[in-house]
Amino acid sequence: MLEERKKALRNSLKDSDEGVRQAAAQALEALESALDLSYVLELLKGGDRGQRVKALFALERINSPEVFPPLLAALTFPDADIRATAVQVLGKKKNLKVLGNLVKCLSDSHPAVRVHAAEALGCFSDPRLVPYLGAVLGEQDAELVKSAIRSLGAIGSGDAEAALLPLLSHEQPEVRKEAAAALGQLGL
Repeated sequence: MLEERKKALRNSLKDSDEGVRQAAAQALEALESALDLSYVLELLKGGDRGQRVKALFALERINSPEVFPPLLAALTFPDADIRATAVQVLGKKKNLKVLGNLVKCLSDSHPAVRVHAAEALGCFSDPRLVPYLGAVLGEQDAELVKSAIRSLGAIGSGDAEAALLPLLSHEQPEVRKEAAAALGQLGL
């Protein structure tokens, strides 16, 4: 059955319509990525830093529940780059079951992981995240604050208004700008 699907997709790569060819190429890439899951997981376990990061990004393209345990395990790796990459991939996967894990990453010891966690949470349109993102708005790390603001705007909940309004008088213009933009995205 799988071989039939691959053969049909390969034949669609020769279709006269460019859109069909592109869709077939993307479908074939996703299918082949899924078939390479065991290889990707081996790289994640034993590869060097670069290979592990590539393996995590490969898991983003694989549409299978089997990718979540290794992604969640990567959140505990000692290497901050691995944790940050796992956070990014989990955000793009938008699986509600990982929200708690991503919220915990807002207090990670490494600034990049916290910034990526704040960004990743914006991928979820869940107003329950407003208090968690609002809690980091007082941090000294401007990148973290801006990421949290952008995510609050993306979530769009009017509950974020009280946390965002004071940022219009923040000392840094980039923070004020992000706050103004986010306020424009909130529901009425």
